[in-house]
Amino acid sequence: MTETEAALRTLAHNVRAARIRAGLSLDEFGRRAKVSKGALVALEKAQGNPNFATLVRLADTLGVSVSALMEGPAQARVRVVSADTLIPLWTGEMGGEARLMLTTSGPAPVEVWRWKLEPGEEYPSHPHQAGVVETVSVTAGQMVLIADGAEHPVEAGQTATFDGDVSHTYRGSGTGTCHLIMTVHIPPGPTLPA
Repeated sequence: MTETEAALRTLAHNVRAARIRAGLSLDEFGRRAKVSKGALVALEKAQGNPNFATLVRLADTLGVSVSALMEGPAQARVRVVSADTLIPLWTGEMGGEARLMLTTSGPAPVEVWRWKLEPGEEYPSHPHQAGVVETVSVTAGQMVLIADGAEHPVEAGQTATFDGDVSHTYRGSGTGTCHLIMTVHIPPGPTLPA
């Protein structure tokens, strides 16, 4: 079995288990996540290939982190992760990328992401579930954070935080590549939207 097949099986198992724990039928899950029932059936049979935006919608709907859907059981108390061993979950048209490094354990997990954005490159995100807070720390270059329609320039050495339950976009700016660390703070327990 290839790494991709194994990852898809893990994703399928985790999505189905989280959906059942949440007490959601495939129809209701699809309605809330805005994903077709057919796509969910394929995914739960390890036959689907969801894009990054779909993974985020599924995780938000289930009240879990993206990595909770993608990772197998934790095997050690300390995890050390190298970015070059992780496949990007998002790749931009100009060479940008986002890699989910890890998610902390506990009742209020935090996802840790490494992003690279080229000047003018954008990643738009839909609003997350209520209580999600995102933080971006630019380590090199410049970006513009657009949250609920307002633009906020963020450059190397600066950190911005915002409530993730609004539409938001990350845009590379300036003349060079922007590197940033993004954290997604997920509220405790599943909070399923109506």
